[in-house]
Amino acid sequence: MNYSTDNTRIIDRRKVPAPYELVNKFPINDEISKLVYGTRNEISQILHGKDDRLFIVVGPCSIHDPLSAVEYAERLADANKKFNENLLIIMRVYFEKPRTTVGWKGLINDPDINETFDIAKGVEIARKLLIDIASIGLPAGTEFLDPISPQYVTDIISWGAIGARTAESQIHRELASGLSCPIGIKNGTTGGLKAAIDGIQAANHSHVFLGATKEADIAMLKTAGNNDAHIILRGGKEPNYDKESVENTLIALREAEVNESIMIDASHGNSQKKFKQQIPVVQSIADQIISGNSYIKGVMIESHLNEGNQKISDKLKYGQSITDACMGWDDTLSCLDQLNLAVEKRRSKK
Repeated sequence: MNYSTDNTRIIDRRKVPAPYELVNKFPINDEISKLVYGTRNEISQILHGKDDRLFIVVGPCSIHDPLSAVEYAERLADANKKFNENLLIIMRVYFEKPRTTVGWKGLINDPDINETFDIAKGVEIARKLLIDIASIGLPAGTEFLDPISPQYVTDIISWGAIGARTAESQIHRELASGLSCPIGIKNGTTGGLKAAIDGIQAANHSHVFLGATKEADIAMLKTAGNNDAHIILRGGKEPNYDKESVENTLIALREAEVNESIMIDASHGNSQKKFKQQIPVVQSIADQIISGNSYIKGVMIESHLNEGNQKISDKLKYGQSITDACMGWDDTLSCLDQLNLAVEKRRSKK
């Protein structure tokens, strides 16, 4: 009698193009590669104290509609030009969503939002959208969740994040050590710093692991280590954006002998999932910057064309999140203006 012991719980399998096929089908031009290379270097300069600007990662909680994403990018590109002297603005372009249990996992996993899971379509839309955004002149940042999908898009990504649910994952720490862009690592969902700080230490070092190449081959990969890894404070059971929390974080970073740069996520645990609460969080960050704090190097804001969020349905409102609730465009501009003035005031005191 034959006993089946392999792939017994895999019930469907569909071929997806190898990364190199999409990279060749939708290549980036010299202007885009210059933008990505330059932005990565600018973020690195900020993280290492050679540029006193603040970098801002701002945009929708998740991307589900490329049309509204491009409109948002066009508006944000104008803001980037306006505030460029004090702020380096990167659009938050998140294609993958981590789930505590189940739910829509993002545009790459289910681009039609109907559980058809056309991943081949999803990776193509994602790459095309990143090219469209970069062609506007705006750099993009994203969260790296699946260890294979980065090969489809990383050449167009200027900054990346490892989320609170994956900060302790060895796979994601190894991934961070080999990614070509600066990487922020979030504190854990309960608010503890240890997972993020351990993650930064791990990402700083070289690793050897099994991975997928752009040709879709399985290979032994050895990384150089990423010295642009930094912490993101996203709150937990309690917020951790306040002055005391930032000072305690700085002490912990120094004790661990890792990069002392701090990025603060105005959403998630810091807003206690109330999108309007991002506004006073940004105000607190601005006040700390004005008072002379030079260790706050980055801010993350969840924002869309229209505020709030909506449930997934057949008739989605244009420009509104289908995952976490986001602040609207007018509030976004107000927050950017506040942070711009804060950096200006801090600089004038030197």
